[in-house]
Amino acid sequence: MEADPGASPAAYGLLRTDAMATLQQWQAPDAGQERLRRDYLDHLRRHVDAMSRGGPPAHLTGSVIVLDEAGERVLLTLHQKARRWFQFGGHFEPGDETLRGGAAREAREESGVEGLTVLPEIVMLDRHSLGSAFGRCSEHLDVRYVAVAPPGAVPAVSSESVDVRWWPVDGLPDGTREELSPLVGAARRAVGR
Repeated sequence: MEADPGASPAAYGLLRTDAMATLQQWQAPDAGQERLRRDYLDHLRRHVDAMSRGGPPAHLTGSVIVLDEAGERVLLTLHQKARRWFQFGGHFEPGDETLRGGAAREAREESGVEGLTVLPEIVMLDRHSLGSAFGRCSEHLDVRYVAVAPPGAVPAVSSESVDVRWWPVDGLPDGTREELSPLVGAARRAVGR
């Protein structure tokens, strides 16, 4: 579902407050993640509309990497605009009250899987530039979580995807291993696999 680019910054007030509190409390696992944590907090302080796709061209997004119960497979989406395999995620919406809640909503909408168990802690931060297919969005400051799918979960393709498919954690799609392997590794550690 697309976020409302015309929504006022006040529509994201609770979410921005949660984002600042969550990032202030998060213990980054290494120096690179700590730099990103501080960058995100600085961005939130500078831009009252940093949570909105209608805000600055660089804004916060939320995503979720979905594992099966055994932690042996990962559910990915072939993104319609990027034409690459990714975890589920996207822009926050005015009704989102927490980072985790917004990321979980995106995962449910894009995967078609109900009953995802989204862990409470951030797994990773990732700041990345976007191509021209993404319009005025130039950069995403992504906050990433991990979810475990219920047994027998059957995904469905959403309007934002070309395909949704389970992949072995040691057999990620070609061209994605460098980007997704660290995220999958962090997700497996977070669920104790």
